[in-house]
Amino acid sequence: MMTHTMYLSHSQFSKTNSMIFKNSQFEITTFTYPSGVEALTLKNSKGHLTVLPYMGLIIWDAIFDDISLKMTDMFSQPLPGDNIADTYGCFQFNSGLLANGTPGPEDDYNLHGEFPTAKMDRAYLQITDETVTIVSECEYVKGFGHHYLAKPSVTLHQSSGLFDINMAVTNLSKYQPMPLQYMCHMNYAYVEQGTITQNFPDELFKLRESVPGHVHPTDEWLAYNNELKATGKLINYLDDSKRYDPEIVFFTEDLTKHIEDVEFKMSVGQREFITQFKSAEFPIVTRWLLFNPDQQVAAFALPATSRPEGFTAAQKAGTLIYLEPNETQTFTVKTGLKD
Repeated sequence: MMTHTMYLSHSQFSKTNSMIFKNSQFEITTFTYPSGVEALTLKNSKGHLTVLPYMGLIIWDAIFDDISLKMTDMFSQPLPGDNIADTYGCFQFNSGLLANGTPGPEDDYNLHGEFPTAKMDRAYLQITDETVTIVSECEYVKGFGHHYLAKPSVTLHQSSGLFDINMAVTNLSKYQPMPLQYMCHMNYAYVEQGTITQNFPDELFKLRESVPGHVHPTDEWLAYNNELKATGKLINYLDDSKRYDPEIVFFTEDLTKHIEDVEFKMSVGQREFITQFKSAEFPIVTRWLLFNPDQQVAAFALPATSRPEGFTAAQKAGTLIYLEPNETQTFTVKTGLKD
């Protein structure tokens, strides 16, 4: 299958929509939000993805069969910032890479790490008869620190509401190992009466017992958490949204001991959203539920290399990955609206 590569430049992005490619299967359009953030839309017959090729390759929105997959949030557009909290309204971002999740008491880094809103060095499209892929690249380097190349990409398939999210990280140091924590952070919309399933036992999930700094417990929330701990219940049915503020979070144990090919589903009527990946790449999964007037999310599966409780917590748990000099680690997630 022949692949055509199209390199992008900032001059292709303006305040008006500009179609830069069209064939029988796909349309690709560039534009710039009023905030100045550059965006690109990949469209097929089922819907479209809006991605930010120069800002961490964030997937800002995913709309298929006229359904937006992303969380309810407070942002009308992506905003520039050094922290994902500055623009927390997207469908997916790449969390990490030197540290991931909420910093613990002994940690010193931005929420979800240095990469989510990283300024990307270059971006290009790879187009075949059946797929279109947007690739971005970012070289991170600090004097007396770490040096890596991150290459996230997103692939849209013809006539499908499913798409692939990929990440490749290479340690460019000539001599020192590099810590790696990565989470594919997908903020699916909360849908009342949604049913969540996975192809392994519920018992592999445990309720989070730590309380991160951004969570402010209420008496009702503490009582509900104690109830969940006592029963060991995993929330698989979204019918009690008033109890999900502050957030309710579950973590799996190491899935590599139980299953190779992991699949999650969230079903609502005839609609089914799925997430698939290899446990060898993502041994830990987080489930994150939050519902209030400002933010509503049912992140039914957040695959990661470790729990998002911070760098030090992963180090102590022995789940921190290290890349040797010139070593590359790759990750792939398939997700979206099932056809």
